[in-house]
Order: sequence, then structure tokens, then C-alpha cells
Amino acid sequence: MTTKTATTETALSAAPPSTNPPPARLDAVRRFNRAYTRRIGLLQDGLVDTPYSLTEARVLYELAQVPERGPGTTATAIATSLGLDHGYLSRILKRFEKTGLVAKSPSPQDGRQSLLTLSPAGLDAFRDLDRRSAAQVAAMLAPLPEAAQQRLVAAMRTIETTMAPDGGAAAVVLRPHRTGDMGFVLASHAAVYGAEQGWGAAFEALVADILADFLRRFDPSRENCWIAERDGTPVGSVFLVDGGDEIAKLRLLLVVPEARGLGLGRKLVEACIRFARERRYRKISLWTQSILVEARGLYASLGFTLVKQEPHCAFAHELLGETWELELA
Repeated sequence: MTTKTATTETALSAAPPSTNPPPARLDAVRRFNRAYTRRIGLLQDGLVDTPYSLTEARVLYELAQVPERGPGTTATAIATSLGLDHGYLSRILKRFEKTGLVAKSPSPQDGRQSLLTLSPAGLDAFRDLDRRSAAQVAAMLAPLPEAAQQRLVAAMRTIETTMAPDGGAAAVVLRPHRTGDMGFVLASHAAVYGAEQGWGAAFEALVADILADFLRRFDPSRENCWIAERDGTPVGSVFLVDGGDEIAKLRLLLVVPEARGLGLGRKLVEACIRFARERRYRKISLWTQSILVEARGLYASLGFTLVKQEPHCAFAHELLGETWELELA
């Protein structure tokens, strides 16, 4: 079951800039940068023993996010996403085209632009790079105890969110679920949908069953729950569970009314998509309702397609249930 959410995205906020940081703080940041770049091999000519530099690998990654049957992306979009100089990116793309990694086609919207996709050889190169990168990270984490791995990932998440550009909103963090969070998910779903759609006990019981099943069967290697926190207060949630046959199911997406307009719905769904790709799922499926217009728009904007509609009365209301799917490269 999926829920109503906002689709406008905004950046996570950071604290007001500090002037003249002390030398010790500058040294600490620079020391961390030196240690980390050395640890993951960024000083080598090729990333993870491939012929590609870090920048070239990032460009391959951006191109790999284009659906295999999609229209493609543009050099402008890639340059904007990665913050690259257009001339530098152009040279990389020319090398990729010369070596047969990239296919180009004219853009029907703008004759001055070309649509770019990875060729079969390009997809093979990306998949090899992706496998090598995952193996490198696994080798880095494997010697660490579970608690140390969790602390490391939490620290990385802190760096990521703290360094995000200031969008003028309170700081928001996506974190894994912990004890007590299922109470928030159940209460927020019941309250929001009771007030906005009039869904009562039948809907609340369905959510409770989904949560109980998740806790009983939870497989952290294949499944996840994200809780969105704003200033330490839960304001949203989403689940990705194993539906079998290499299909992941997205469930219980919710952003509470007071946190809508911050792009949290999009961030939560994008977290699911990234996780599903990392775990090599071939598809994400979800079930929602035709009356949840904003959620449907969000899914469509992220590449999901409507594959099935079926009327039902599961919540003691006559509704049109919808199944949406996203094919993963």
C-alpha cells in the first residue's frame, strides 16, 4: 500500500556557515580526505582496476540510470547532475563514443541536442565497474564487526546530510528503522488516512498486518525500511520488501502533512530504487489507489508505469486499486 506524498524536491539544510574555522579543524578535514581517497584507490590511474577514471566512472553511472528502453539523456543533464565543465564532459563522451560505449540519437524536442544511452558494450563496462566497486566496498567492510559497520555507515550519512546545500528547510535525515518506529508508521497512517480519506479500522488493520509481517520476516540483506526524521522527529516512512522472483515491493510510503513540500516523498522512493539496484532486483512493484493523485504523479516522474487497475472494497470504501512497476537496468 502506498500513500499520498508531495513531489516538490528541495535540498536538505545545513547549519549557517562558520567563519574562519580553526586550523585544527581544517587539518582534520584534509587528513580525512587524504586517508579516504587513498583507502578507496582514487589516486590510481584507473578506478578499481579498470581503465576508467573516477569522473569517467561517474559518467557511466549517470548513463546507466537511463532505462534501457527509455529515450536517453543529454550531455547538459549529465553536466548539471555531476557539476562538470561541459568541455571536459564533451571530451569524455567523445572517447566513449569512439570506443563504442555510447549510442547517440537526435532529440525530437531540440535538434541541437543528442540523446545519449549506453550501448550493449557500455552496459557491460558499467556492470563490470559496478561489480568491482561493490566487491571493493565489501572487502573494506568485511573485517569490521557489525557494530563498527553500522557506525561507519551512520558517520558517512552524517557527512552526506550535513554537507548538503542549504535549502532553507529544517535538517532531514533518512535512517533505518529501529525499535518503536513501527508504532509511528501505524499511528501516522491511521491518522493521515482517517482524516484525509475517511479510511478507518479496516485500513489500520491492513497496515498493522503489513508491519507485523515485515518484523517477523525481515531480511536485512534484501529488505529495508527508511524513516525520515526532521529535527529528530519522524515525519515519513517507506518500506522495500522481497516479493520473490527478483521483484521488490515498495510499501507504506507516507509523508505527514506538516513535512510535505520538502521533497521527502521523492527522496524516500529514490532510496528504495537505489537499494533495489544494489541488491540486483529486476523490478520494483507497488500498489496504490487512483485517488492518490500526488503519489501517482511522483511514481510516474521516477519512471514507474501503470500496469493494472482493479476495483476493490478493502477499506470499506469503493476504490480503484492500481499496480505500478519500475523495470531496473
